[in-house]
Amino acid sequence: MTSQPIHFYRPSETVDLPEPEVWPVKEILELYELPFTELMFRAQEVHRANFPSGQVELNSLISLKTGACTEDCGYCPQSIHHNTDVTPSKMLDMETILAAARRAKELGANRFCMGASGRSPNDRDFRKYLKIVRAVKALGLETCMTLGMLKEEQAQQLKEAGLDYYNHNLDTSPDYYNTIISTRNYKDRLDTLGRVRKAGIKVCCGGIIGMGESREQRAALLSQLANLNPYPEAVPINHLVPIKGTPLENMKPLDPLEFVRTIAVARIIMPQAKVRMSAGRAELGQAIQALCFLAGANSIFYGEKLLTTDNADAAEDRALLAKLGLKPFEATDVKARMPGLPEHDHHDH
Repeated sequence: MTSQPIHFYRPSETVDLPEPEVWPVKEILELYELPFTELMFRAQEVHRANFPSGQVELNSLISLKTGACTEDCGYCPQSIHHNTDVTPSKMLDMETILAAARRAKELGANRFCMGASGRSPNDRDFRKYLKIVRAVKALGLETCMTLGMLKEEQAQQLKEAGLDYYNHNLDTSPDYYNTIISTRNYKDRLDTLGRVRKAGIKVCCGGIIGMGESREQRAALLSQLANLNPYPEAVPINHLVPIKGTPLENMKPLDPLEFVRTIAVARIIMPQAKVRMSAGRAELGQAIQALCFLAGANSIFYGEKLLTTDNADAAEDRALLAKLGLKPFEATDVKARMPGLPEHDHHDH
């Protein structure tokens, strides 16, 4: 355990957090340190109380623009600071994006998530992102975007375009953050989350474990998430996939049961959130994934690619869910809930 004090960072533009903290690090650590079966039992109790149907949310993810990012995140192959085999690409055209969205819907995805590399969107690209949100929303899918840091007016424009969720992960604990990233600070991330909340967009926010952090630092990340007011509606928990050419390429794999413990603790402290198994899920194998569902995971990324890392095949996922007796959440007709959405102009790229 680290001897450094763990400070709770507060975003400058959100509602004041309750005092004292709802979930201090010490109490989260106590959950982590429970006997495994006791922790799983508690997590399953919370999960059944909040999600009695036992359904799993299916999310599909596409990279709108890949590579050439000026940030230096130590885990990411898209950074210009790292020597990886990721080739920068221009933004996908609208037809390609919509074809992927239609395919995701056909395969049963509830939400279409769209990511673009970069520190923050420029004005020209941002105008395209707004058109993309409107077009994907018109297909009847929930929409999520991750575009880096946002200005207040950008968050408001995304809301007006119909964006349902914005993803902006904290990645790790405040005291370990500078070990992983130096080009932006923790407060930058929290400020973006505050702007997203202020605009009325739901928050998708989690982190990555297995980057060399201690259990206390994992607990500190979860404390940050649970003490946001309110906590995120969606909490992706990523298992580091070490990628050649990044500073973390030789990171020793995390004990998979620690990943299961992290899912269980997240479920207990954020009882109504969709807790998502994200990157690294395919490497864990079916047995560990089954334990994660038992621990309270009820959301997965679904499809062959997660931005630049491989993911489980959709058919394999459906076979696993069937084997476990789990069913996808029923698809939501977003267009029916959002009347007046414009039809897509096929000349907009």
